[in-house]
Amino acid sequence: MPVRIGPYQVSAFLGQGGMGSVYLARTRGGRSVAVKVIRPELAREPRFRSRFAREVTAAKAVSGAYTASVVEADTECEEPWLATVFVPGPSLWEAVRVGGTFTPDRVRQLGAGLAEALADIHAAGIVHRDLKPQNVLMNAEGPRVIDFGIAHVTDLPPLTDPDSLLGTPHFMSPEQITGGVLSPASDVFSLGLVLAFAASEQGPFGTGNNAQLLYRIVHTEPDMSALPQELRLLVAACLAKRPDRRPTPAELLDALGTRAADPDTPTLPAVPRPYTPTVWAPPARPGEGGGDFAWNAQALLADGLTDALVIEAAGHDT
Repeated sequence: MPVRIGPYQVSAFLGQGGMGSVYLARTRGGRSVAVKVIRPELAREPRFRSRFAREVTAAKAVSGAYTASVVEADTECEEPWLATVFVPGPSLWEAVRVGGTFTPDRVRQLGAGLAEALADIHAAGIVHRDLKPQNVLMNAEGPRVIDFGIAHVTDLPPLTDPDSLLGTPHFMSPEQITGGVLSPASDVFSLGLVLAFAASEQGPFGTGNNAQLLYRIVHTEPDMSALPQELRLLVAACLAKRPDRRPTPAELLDALGTRAADPDTPTLPAVPRPYTPTVWAPPARPGEGGGDFAWNAQALLADGLTDALVIEAAGHDT
């Protein structure tokens, strides 16, 4: 464990991810910060260094109450780092896995906080693209959205080539999967999936390998049976297949600003009948049980995904 990172005194190791490690550190005045440091071998790769610089740019642009503000960063040093305000508390993923599912009221509070965070993020010209329980930190003051590593920033060129699949399959929007134009509505779809996880500890598109899951997100309607009745309209609105049929973060805030039991509570915009895309009918799936990659690949390719996307999806099986 390093003793210092830039001007910060390191006090503890917090965790490790694909891009690097995160440490708890303190400023000279005693303020706690979380410092993310890129792995040395990745720092030597111009592509990853560029990706990290983009994350810093995106994170600096957002300063809302429900995000973790950037304190300082150095993207040019040998081991680039990013320091943000330290948010004490577990991720939403850990909170649900350890403490169990949230009550409907708590899900609504979570939804309001995340909707406000998305409003701030989108106002900065950013689409997060990876809103998931692991990227939501929970503490007494509400949720905090973190990790802008694959965010789309309006004023910057694309992060990757068009054939790249970026995101976490369980929490991706249909247009993110099929390579469509990404708008703030993509994050709203992910928000719906995050709220479903908080309420039921599962996703409304079932389980299986990632190729199966991606196909269902694009082509099938979500199964709301595991959700409390009072949350189904909220989640269903977020999970509309077409982006223009999802509520905006501002509309979600209007609907979530007061308790559902209050007769004066604003309601979500009416959601038109579910969008049904033209679905290619795959051949009969060979065999019984288990996953058949060839079948999943055909299903994905039929919707316009490239071979690279299919291979990427298969490589992330859980």
